[in-house]
Amino acid sequence: MNASHLNRNIHRTLPDARIIATPLPLCPELSLYLIDPDNMQRPFNSDEIQIILANTPYWCFCWAAGQALAHYLLNNPEQVAGKTVLDFGSGSGVVAIAAALAGAAEVIACDIDADALDAIVANAELNQVSLRTCETLDTLIQPPDLIIAADVLYDIANRHFLELFLTQQSDVLLADSRVKEIDLPPYRKITEIHATTLPDLQEPDLFNRVALYRADLRNRSV
Repeated sequence: MNASHLNRNIHRTLPDARIIATPLPLCPELSLYLIDPDNMQRPFNSDEIQIILANTPYWCFCWAAGQALAHYLLNNPEQVAGKTVLDFGSGSGVVAIAAALAGAAEVIACDIDADALDAIVANAELNQVSLRTCETLDTLIQPPDLIIAADVLYDIANRHFLELFLTQQSDVLLADSRVKEIDLPPYRKITEIHATTLPDLQEPDLFNRVALYRADLRNRSV
């Protein structure tokens, strides 16, 4: 899997877009195949907007929460070292790749979007790490030691994921730029990290302050 395949995927949504290898400011160890920022500088017509909304290519952005959680794992490798880690809603695979670089024994990147799974494989190869992919939690043979997820709570309809993760009897580590408080024990906020989405979407600073939450079901230390 390489950038040429990802370019074919993005051209179904944006025919003139280009995917390029992009270093991450918060994670200098890591680069991702992302949409060229120049492709985001022009206005989009109404037909293009409808196509983008119908098939949003989340995988070609490194969202602020993903970059923040990847940064956290790379700077706190004990969180994943020697563990089986599942990255839920993996998107570009940034957090899964960071977990692998930080010493996880096994990393599983889970995403329902086939194009995202392609991007995850390509980005893993780009960063010379090994991981495997799946589409849903239903395919897991046994629960992972740790579930990690970034920016999966943006839609209120997704809040049920919080309880779904707990049914796996795994520790959970979340990052979210939209949700500033989670009132559901045993989730608790452990820190905030400032990060931006790449390419930069000029989001309000409120969305650049990423909250990290932990639910300790197996281990009782952070």
